[in-house]
Amino acid sequence: VQLQASGGGLVQAGDSLRLSCVISGRTFVNYVLGWFRQAPGKEREFVAAITQSGASTNYADSVKGRFTISRDNAKNTMSLQMNNLKPEDTAVYYCAAGRYVTWSRPVPSDYNYWGQGTQVTVSS
Repeated sequence: VQLQASGGGLVQAGDSLRLSCVISGRTFVNYVLGWFRQAPGKEREFVAAITQSGASTNYADSVKGRFTISRDNAKNTMSLQMNNLKPEDTAVYYCAAGRYVTWSRPVPSDYNYWGQGTQVTVSS
């Protein structure tokens, strides 16, 4: 499984961005997909996740109500719609795929495959 993230950029506070992740591999539908982010000097943190069918989603409290994760299994893609961006959302965003994840306690170590990251910078 290989992942390729895109869509980052430089925006102002209050703006929106849509991140995309293209996933290759015929077992794509067997994986929980997630987004993580890492700011300079900080640990990688969970942002959002979506189950194999797309029926359930999970969000970090800091993005709940502003970010929406989705996936299209027919097109092997995943997206993260980010609205009302804040300067504290500035980070490198990574898409990831995990076969068996702890849904109630999302951690990077549960995810087996990672994309290369895309930079999101939000100016105040």
